[in-house]
Amino acid sequence: MTTRLNPYISFRDNARDAINFYESVFGGEKTLSTFGDYQASQDPAEADKVMHAQLTTPNGLTLMAADTPNGMEYNPGNNMSVSLSGEAADEPELRGYWDKLVDGGTVTMPLESAPWGDTFGMCVDKFGIAWLVNIAGEQQAQ
Repeated sequence: MTTRLNPYISFRDNARDAINFYESVFGGEKTLSTFGDYQASQDPAEADKVMHAQLTTPNGLTLMAADTPNGMEYNPGNNMSVSLSGEAADEPELRGYWDKLVDGGTVTMPLESAPWGDTFGMCVDKFGIAWLVNIAGEQQAQ
């Protein structure tokens, strides 16, 4: 197994909805465990909260998520974004992800030609997660 870096996103009581949404965007196989599944909380109100969810797609994307326990501080903010990028040949796939991510969300920068020659856009999905999508421009012959 090679070393990988995967986004792990914390939510407050809506991780299940979020991971289901991301499954509808990216496809793939989802696994989900609750705090109740592992008796990982003494608080009965947390039994159905998501302790760990993971979405793995056939093309190698992995996204993880969990609900923040009631006793832990939860401070959503703008200090984290998830970046999706690919080559020009990946454009249809990446535009498809973009279209689904912005549904119910907010476009902060339209997915269009960028000064550096790529197609780039930024959005915040309906769960408040910031996304960056970059599609590499056609490489010029040197």
